[in-house]
Amino acid sequence: MSTATRTAPALRISGLSVGYGRTPVLAGVDLEAHTGEVLGLIGETGSGKTTLAKAVVGLAPVTAGRITVDGRELGALRGRELRAVRRSGAVQYLFQDPLRSLDPDLTVARLVGEPLAVAGVPRAERDGRVREALELVGLDAALADRTPGRLSGGQRQRVSVARAIVGRPRLLLADEPVSALDASNRNHVLRLLDRLRRELDLAVVVISHDLDSLSGIADRIAVLYHGRIVEQGPAQAVLERPAHPYGALLGAASPSLDPSRRAALALLRGPGPGITGPAACTFAHRCPFADRACAELPAPQPVAEDHSVACHHSPDWRTRLPR
Repeated sequence: MSTATRTAPALRISGLSVGYGRTPVLAGVDLEAHTGEVLGLIGETGSGKTTLAKAVVGLAPVTAGRITVDGRELGALRGRELRAVRRSGAVQYLFQDPLRSLDPDLTVARLVGEPLAVAGVPRAERDGRVREALELVGLDAALADRTPGRLSGGQRQRVSVARAIVGRPRLLLADEPVSALDASNRNHVLRLLDRLRRELDLAVVVISHDLDSLSGIADRIAVLYHGRIVEQGPAQAVLERPAHPYGALLGAASPSLDPSRRAALALLRGPGPGITGPAACTFAHRCPFADRACAELPAPQPVAEDHSVACHHSPDWRTRLPR
Protein backbone atom coordinates (compact mmCIF):
# COMPACT_ATOMS: atom_id res chain seq x y z
CA MET A 1 0.00 0.00 0.00
CA SER A 2 1.41 3.36 -1.07
CA THR A 3 2.46 5.97 1.47
CA ALA A 4 3.06 8.61 -1.19
CA THR A 5 1.69 12.08 -0.61
CA ARG A 6 -1.52 12.94 -2.46
CA THR A 7 -1.16 14.73 -5.77
CA ALA A 8 -3.62 16.34 -8.16
CA PRO A 9 -6.13 13.67 -9.22
CA ALA A 10 -5.49 11.77 -12.43
CA LEU A 11 -9.25 11.11 -12.46
CA ARG A 12 -11.94 13.40 -11.09
CA ILE A 13 -15.61 12.50 -11.42
CA SER A 14 -18.17 15.10 -10.35
CA GLY A 15 -21.93 14.54 -10.17
CA LEU A 16 -21.81 11.68 -12.67
CA SER A 17 -25.14 10.17 -13.72
CA VAL A 18 -25.50 7.43 -16.32
CA GLY A 19 -28.67 5.88 -17.67
CA TYR A 20 -29.91 3.57 -20.39
CA GLY A 21 -33.24 4.90 -21.61
CA ARG A 22 -35.38 5.42 -18.52
CA THR A 23 -33.19 3.16 -16.38
CA PRO A 24 -30.73 5.09 -14.18
CA VAL A 25 -27.53 3.20 -13.35
CA LEU A 26 -25.40 5.88 -11.65
CA ALA A 27 -26.72 8.93 -9.81
CA GLY A 28 -24.56 11.86 -8.72
CA VAL A 29 -21.26 10.01 -8.25
CA ASP A 30 -18.26 12.01 -6.99
CA LEU A 31 -14.91 10.22 -7.07
CA GLU A 32 -11.19 10.92 -7.39
CA ALA A 33 -8.18 8.70 -8.16
CA HIS A 34 -4.71 10.12 -7.58
CA THR A 35 -1.43 9.44 -9.34
CA GLY A 36 0.54 6.70 -7.61
CA GLU A 37 -2.39 5.27 -5.66
CA VAL A 38 -4.81 2.37 -5.92
CA LEU A 39 -8.46 3.23 -5.46
CA GLY A 40 -10.70 0.24 -4.79
CA LEU A 41 -14.27 0.44 -6.10
CA ILE A 42 -16.35 -2.17 -4.30
CA GLY A 43 -19.94 -3.29 -4.64
CA GLU A 44 -22.19 -6.22 -5.47
CA THR A 45 -23.01 -7.24 -9.02
CA GLY A 46 -25.36 -4.64 -10.48
CA SER A 47 -24.18 -1.78 -8.30
CA GLY A 48 -22.84 0.17 -11.30
CA LYS A 49 -19.09 -0.41 -10.95
CA THR A 50 -18.42 -1.46 -14.54
CA THR A 51 -20.78 1.20 -15.88
CA LEU A 52 -18.73 3.85 -14.08
CA ALA A 53 -15.52 2.58 -15.65
CA LYS A 54 -17.14 2.42 -19.09
CA ALA A 55 -18.35 5.99 -18.71
CA VAL A 56 -14.75 7.12 -18.18
CA VAL A 57 -13.66 5.54 -21.48
CA GLY A 58 -16.72 6.75 -23.38
CA LEU A 59 -18.60 3.43 -23.55
CA ALA A 60 -21.62 4.40 -21.40
CA PRO A 61 -24.16 7.21 -21.92
CA VAL A 62 -23.43 10.05 -19.49
CA THR A 63 -26.59 12.01 -18.69
CA ALA A 64 -25.06 14.48 -16.21
CA GLY A 65 -21.79 15.35 -14.53
CA ARG A 66 -18.13 15.76 -15.46
CA ILE A 67 -15.25 13.36 -16.03
CA THR A 68 -11.77 14.90 -15.94
CA VAL A 69 -8.66 12.87 -16.78
CA ASP A 70 -5.24 14.40 -16.13
CA GLY A 71 -6.78 17.88 -15.98
CA ARG A 72 -8.81 17.59 -19.19
CA GLU A 73 -12.60 17.42 -19.03
CA LEU A 74 -13.57 14.71 -21.50
CA GLY A 75 -17.11 15.99 -22.03
CA ALA A 76 -15.78 19.35 -23.20
CA LEU A 77 -13.68 17.78 -25.99
CA ARG A 78 -15.00 17.33 -29.49
CA GLY A 79 -13.85 15.87 -32.78
CA ARG A 80 -10.10 15.90 -33.29
CA GLU A 81 -9.31 16.76 -29.64
CA LEU A 82 -11.36 13.88 -28.29
CA ARG A 83 -9.90 11.43 -30.83
CA ALA A 84 -6.39 12.61 -29.90
CA VAL A 85 -6.99 11.95 -26.20
CA ARG A 86 -8.35 8.47 -26.93
CA ARG A 87 -5.47 7.65 -29.28
CA SER A 88 -2.95 8.85 -26.70
CA GLY A 89 -3.86 5.95 -24.42
CA ALA A 90 -3.97 8.17 -21.31
CA VAL A 91 -6.72 5.89 -19.98
CA GLN A 92 -6.49 2.13 -20.31
CA TYR A 93 -8.99 -0.59 -19.44
CA LEU A 94 -8.00 -3.97 -18.03
CA PHE A 95 -10.75 -6.52 -18.60
CA GLN A 96 -11.86 -9.34 -16.32
CA ASP A 97 -11.35 -12.27 -18.69
CA PRO A 98 -8.17 -12.09 -20.79
CA LEU A 99 -9.16 -15.13 -22.86
CA ARG A 100 -12.17 -13.20 -24.19
CA SER A 101 -10.51 -9.79 -24.45
CA LEU A 102 -7.39 -10.89 -26.36
CA ASP A 103 -7.60 -11.75 -30.06
CA PRO A 104 -6.80 -15.49 -30.18
CA ASP A 105 -5.18 -15.20 -33.61
CA LEU A 106 -2.59 -12.55 -32.72
CA THR A 107 0.77 -13.15 -31.11
CA VAL A 108 1.68 -11.63 -27.77
CA ALA A 109 4.00 -9.17 -29.52
CA ARG A 110 1.23 -7.92 -31.80
CA LEU A 111 -1.33 -7.76 -28.98
CA VAL A 112 0.92 -5.71 -26.73
CA GLY A 113 2.13 -3.50 -29.56
CA GLU A 114 -1.31 -2.77 -31.02
CA PRO A 115 -2.04 0.35 -28.90
CA LEU A 116 1.29 1.80 -30.05
CA ALA A 117 0.46 1.09 -33.68
CA VAL A 118 -2.90 2.86 -33.28
CA ALA A 119 -1.09 5.85 -31.75
CA GLY A 120 1.28 5.98 -34.72
CA VAL A 121 4.47 4.95 -32.89
CA PRO A 122 7.16 3.86 -35.41
CA ARG A 123 7.76 0.11 -35.71
CA ALA A 124 11.36 0.24 -34.47
CA GLU A 125 10.30 2.05 -31.29
CA ARG A 126 7.29 -0.24 -30.85
CA ASP A 127 9.44 -3.36 -30.70
CA GLY A 128 11.57 -1.95 -27.90
CA ARG A 129 8.59 -0.77 -25.89
CA VAL A 130 6.86 -4.12 -26.25
CA ARG A 131 9.94 -5.89 -24.85
CA GLU A 132 10.07 -3.36 -22.00
CA ALA A 133 6.38 -3.88 -21.17
CA LEU A 134 6.75 -7.67 -21.14
CA GLU A 135 9.73 -7.36 -18.82
CA LEU A 136 7.80 -5.04 -16.50
CA VAL A 137 5.02 -7.59 -16.05
CA GLY A 138 7.45 -10.48 -15.57
CA LEU A 139 6.99 -12.31 -18.87
CA ASP A 140 9.85 -13.94 -20.76
CA ALA A 141 10.52 -12.37 -24.17
CA ALA A 142 10.37 -15.90 -25.62
CA LEU A 143 6.57 -15.78 -25.16
CA ALA A 144 6.25 -12.91 -27.64
CA ASP A 145 5.60 -15.28 -30.56
CA ARG A 146 2.89 -17.28 -28.81
CA THR A 147 -0.86 -16.79 -29.15
CA PRO A 148 -3.14 -16.46 -26.06
CA GLY A 149 -4.31 -20.06 -26.33
CA ARG A 150 -0.76 -21.28 -25.63
CA LEU A 151 -0.49 -19.33 -22.38
CA SER A 152 -1.69 -20.01 -18.84
CA GLY A 153 -4.46 -17.90 -17.30
CA GLY A 154 -1.96 -15.92 -15.26
CA GLN A 155 0.26 -15.32 -18.29
CA ARG A 156 -2.70 -14.12 -20.34
CA GLN A 157 -3.66 -11.57 -17.70
CA ARG A 158 -0.04 -10.36 -17.57
CA VAL A 159 -0.20 -9.90 -21.34
CA SER A 160 -3.35 -7.82 -20.81
CA VAL A 161 -1.52 -5.71 -18.23
CA ALA A 162 1.47 -5.27 -20.58
CA ARG A 163 -0.91 -4.18 -23.34
CA ALA A 164 -2.53 -1.67 -20.97
CA ILE A 165 0.73 -0.08 -19.79
CA VAL A 166 2.75 -0.11 -23.03
CA GLY A 167 1.34 3.29 -24.02
CA ARG A 168 2.36 4.79 -20.66
CA PRO A 169 -1.14 5.74 -19.48
CA ARG A 170 -1.97 8.04 -16.59
CA LEU A 171 -4.98 6.00 -15.46
CA LEU A 172 -5.63 2.24 -15.43
CA LEU A 173 -9.16 0.93 -14.89
CA ALA A 174 -8.92 -2.71 -13.79
CA ASP A 175 -12.36 -4.35 -13.94
CA GLU A 176 -12.41 -7.45 -11.69
CA PRO A 177 -8.85 -8.18 -12.90
CA VAL A 178 -8.32 -11.33 -10.81
CA SER A 179 -11.76 -12.91 -10.52
CA ALA A 180 -11.03 -15.37 -13.36
CA LEU A 181 -7.73 -16.53 -11.80
CA ASP A 182 -6.81 -19.11 -9.19
CA ALA A 183 -5.58 -17.97 -5.78
CA SER A 184 -1.87 -18.08 -6.66
CA ASN A 185 -2.21 -16.10 -9.90
CA ARG A 186 -4.63 -13.72 -8.22
CA ASN A 187 -2.00 -12.72 -5.69
CA HIS A 188 0.67 -12.37 -8.38
CA VAL A 189 -1.46 -10.02 -10.49
CA LEU A 190 -2.51 -7.91 -7.50
CA ARG A 191 1.12 -7.51 -6.42
CA LEU A 192 2.00 -6.63 -10.03
CA LEU A 193 -0.58 -3.82 -10.10
CA ASP A 194 0.69 -2.60 -6.74
CA ARG A 195 4.25 -2.44 -8.07
CA LEU A 196 3.38 -0.83 -11.39
CA ARG A 197 1.43 2.05 -9.87
CA ARG A 198 4.62 3.07 -8.06
CA GLU A 199 7.12 2.41 -10.83
CA LEU A 200 5.02 4.04 -13.56
CA ASP A 201 3.33 6.72 -11.45
CA LEU A 202 -0.08 5.35 -12.36
CA ALA A 203 -3.48 5.97 -10.87
CA VAL A 204 -5.15 2.55 -10.67
CA VAL A 205 -8.84 1.94 -10.06
CA VAL A 206 -9.47 -1.69 -9.11
CA ILE A 207 -13.11 -2.74 -9.44
CA SER A 208 -14.12 -5.68 -7.28
CA HIS A 209 -17.00 -7.32 -5.44
CA ASP A 210 -14.52 -8.81 -2.95
CA LEU A 211 -13.05 -6.70 -0.15
CA ASP A 212 -10.34 -9.28 0.54
CA SER A 213 -8.81 -8.74 -2.90
CA LEU A 214 -8.35 -5.03 -2.09
CA SER A 215 -7.00 -5.39 1.43
CA GLY A 216 -3.34 -5.63 0.43
CA ILE A 217 -3.08 -2.98 -2.28
CA ALA A 218 -5.79 -0.30 -1.99
CA ASP A 219 -4.99 3.09 -0.49
CA ARG A 220 -8.60 4.19 -0.51
CA ILE A 221 -11.91 2.40 -1.05
CA ALA A 222 -15.21 3.69 -2.43
CA VAL A 223 -18.33 1.63 -1.73
CA LEU A 224 -20.96 1.74 -4.48
CA TYR A 225 -24.56 0.64 -3.95
CA HIS A 226 -27.36 0.99 -6.52
CA GLY A 227 -25.51 3.67 -8.42
CA ARG A 228 -24.50 5.82 -5.45
CA ILE A 229 -21.32 6.09 -3.41
CA VAL A 230 -22.42 5.29 0.15
CA GLU A 231 -18.95 5.41 1.73
CA GLN A 232 -15.40 6.28 0.76
CA GLY A 233 -12.26 6.65 2.77
CA PRO A 234 -8.87 5.17 3.68
CA ALA A 235 -8.77 1.45 2.92
CA GLN A 236 -7.90 0.39 6.46
CA ALA A 237 -10.81 2.34 7.94
CA VAL A 238 -13.36 1.08 5.41
CA LEU A 239 -12.14 -2.51 5.73
CA GLU A 240 -11.81 -2.68 9.50
CA ARG A 241 -14.52 -0.31 10.70
CA PRO A 242 -16.95 0.54 7.89
CA ALA A 243 -19.15 3.56 8.56
CA HIS A 244 -22.06 2.32 6.42
CA PRO A 245 -24.07 -0.85 7.15
CA TYR A 246 -23.64 -1.98 3.55
CA GLY A 247 -19.85 -1.85 3.97
CA ALA A 248 -20.23 -4.00 7.07
CA LEU A 249 -22.33 -6.47 5.08
CA LEU A 250 -19.62 -6.78 2.43
CA GLY A 251 -16.96 -7.23 5.11
CA ALA A 252 -18.96 -9.78 7.08
CA ALA A 253 -19.54 -11.80 3.91
CA SER A 254 -15.79 -12.32 3.46
CA PRO A 255 -14.58 -15.79 4.54
CA SER A 256 -14.10 -15.83 8.29
CA LEU A 257 -14.30 -18.19 11.26
CA ASP A 258 -15.00 -15.27 13.61
CA PRO A 259 -18.40 -15.97 15.26
CA SER A 260 -19.14 -12.24 15.63
CA ARG A 261 -18.73 -11.71 11.89
CA ARG A 262 -21.06 -14.61 11.16
CA ALA A 263 -23.64 -13.16 13.57
CA ALA A 264 -23.29 -9.71 12.00
CA LEU A 265 -23.78 -11.22 8.56
CA ALA A 266 -26.98 -12.96 9.70
CA LEU A 267 -28.35 -9.66 11.03
CA LEU A 268 -27.34 -7.60 8.01
CA ARG A 269 -28.75 -10.19 5.60
CA GLY A 270 -32.05 -10.32 7.46
CA PRO A 271 -35.21 -8.54 6.31
CA GLY A 272 -35.23 -4.76 6.57
CA PRO A 273 -38.26 -2.60 7.35
CA GLY A 274 -39.09 -2.25 3.67
CA ILE A 275 -38.67 1.52 3.45
CA THR A 276 -38.85 2.54 -0.20
CA GLY A 277 -39.63 5.59 -2.27
CA PRO A 278 -38.06 7.88 -4.87
CA ALA A 279 -36.29 9.97 -2.23
CA ALA A 280 -35.34 7.14 0.17
CA CYS A 281 -31.87 5.89 1.05
CA THR A 282 -30.99 3.30 -1.57
CA PHE A 283 -30.09 0.74 1.12
CA ALA A 284 -33.11 1.39 3.36
CA HIS A 285 -35.19 -1.52 2.03
CA ARG A 286 -32.46 -3.96 3.13
CA CYS A 287 -31.07 -2.23 6.20
CA PRO A 288 -32.09 -3.62 9.62
CA PHE A 289 -31.38 -0.21 11.18
CA ALA A 290 -33.57 1.87 8.83
CA ASP A 291 -36.35 4.05 10.26
CA ARG A 292 -38.46 7.01 9.15
CA ALA A 293 -35.42 9.21 8.68
CA CYS A 294 -34.24 6.88 5.92
CA ALA A 295 -37.21 7.81 3.74
CA GLU A 296 -35.02 10.78 2.80
CA LEU A 297 -31.77 10.21 0.90
CA PRO A 298 -28.80 10.99 3.20
CA ALA A 299 -26.12 13.37 2.00
CA PRO A 300 -22.46 12.34 2.45
CA GLN A 301 -21.12 13.40 5.85
CA PRO A 302 -17.51 13.41 7.10
CA VAL A 303 -16.58 10.62 9.49
CA ALA A 304 -12.88 11.50 9.77
CA GLU A 305 -10.23 13.00 7.54
CA ASP A 306 -10.81 11.86 3.94
CA HIS A 307 -13.59 9.51 5.09
CA SER A 308 -17.27 10.16 4.36
CA VAL A 309 -20.51 8.19 4.60
CA ALA A 310 -24.07 8.65 3.35
CA CYS A 311 -26.06 7.24 6.30
CA HIS A 312 -28.49 8.87 8.74
CA HIS A 313 -27.43 6.54 11.57
CA SER A 314 -23.65 6.35 11.32
CA PRO A 315 -21.91 5.49 13.58
CA ASP A 316 -24.72 4.65 16.04
CA TRP A 317 -25.85 1.56 14.14
CA ARG A 318 -22.58 -0.18 15.04
CA THR A 319 -23.63 -0.45 18.68
CA ARG A 320 -26.43 -2.80 17.56
CA LEU A 321 -24.13 -5.30 15.86
CA PRO A 322 -23.64 -8.66 17.65
CA ARG A 323 -20.35 -8.92 19.52
